[in-house]
Amino acid sequence: MIRSSKGGRWRGSAAAMGAAVLLAGGTAWAVPATAAGPPATRAAASCAVLAPGASAVAEAAVRAACEQVGVWYTWGGGHGAQPGPTYGQVDPSDPASQHDPERLGFDCSGLVRYAYARATGRDLLAGNSRHQFETPYATARFGAAQGTAPLLPGDLLAWGAGGAIHHIAVYLGAGKMVEARQSGTRIMVSDVRLGGDYAGAVRIDGGAQQPGGTFSTWGTDVWTHAEPSTDSRRVHKFPGPTTVRVQCQKHAQTVTAEGYTNDAWSYLPEYGAWITNIYIRGGAWLDGVPTCP
Repeated sequence: MIRSSKGGRWRGSAAAMGAAVLLAGGTAWAVPATAAGPPATRAAASCAVLAPGASAVAEAAVRAACEQVGVWYTWGGGHGAQPGPTYGQVDPSDPASQHDPERLGFDCSGLVRYAYARATGRDLLAGNSRHQFETPYATARFGAAQGTAPLLPGDLLAWGAGGAIHHIAVYLGAGKMVEARQSGTRIMVSDVRLGGDYAGAVRIDGGAQQPGGTFSTWGTDVWTHAEPSTDSRRVHKFPGPTTVRVQCQKHAQTVTAEGYTNDAWSYLPEYGAWITNIYIRGGAWLDGVPTCP
């Protein structure tokens, strides 16, 4: 569901606070370990790391999100000054949100923000679901057509057509995810929904911000290539618009498509492939992106 970065002030008692988390630079702040009640009494048995292979950070994020199963979904929840549950707001477009100002909890992106703050001690993913899907802290990206096969626990699944991301959840493995879904419900474990406007997934490792920049693509059935040339091997096809991280760009083969001509190509590290800049929204030469060696 559409959950913006709005959020009220967290009004939980001191007893609900968890251990202090040390941020980069030595600043410590307290992250609530749970929104209400001991985790063991609320977390569903099925909410856990359900597949091997994830990083320690990703597994910690899964556990943090799972501790919140049973906590209220609340519109704008989790977007206070610090990661953690907040009282929500009324969403004018959703009658079910009328009680959200009375409910301490999270919206979808608030839960994701909290989970990775608990896992890393850094507030990496402040912002709404679109900001999180486009984060420069992503180390891998997966298109909708790839399904769940390449995913690992802790990956973030996103929904939204044409780059307009409106929902995000944390993958558990085995086709399951934990999510703050919509007003009137509580944080839950769900089957991954690959239909509709599922947009793909990103992987976060909590390390340094990745070089380059994040951009939106356009066009349909756009192929990436092993080299900056349409004559090279095809690597991955984008069925429609998506979000990609560009590590660097270079001048190479001149391409004419969609009424444009350009010799600039961008390298997409998460795909190990190149795409002509014609299909990346921005200038013919992307601002802020370094030249490839």
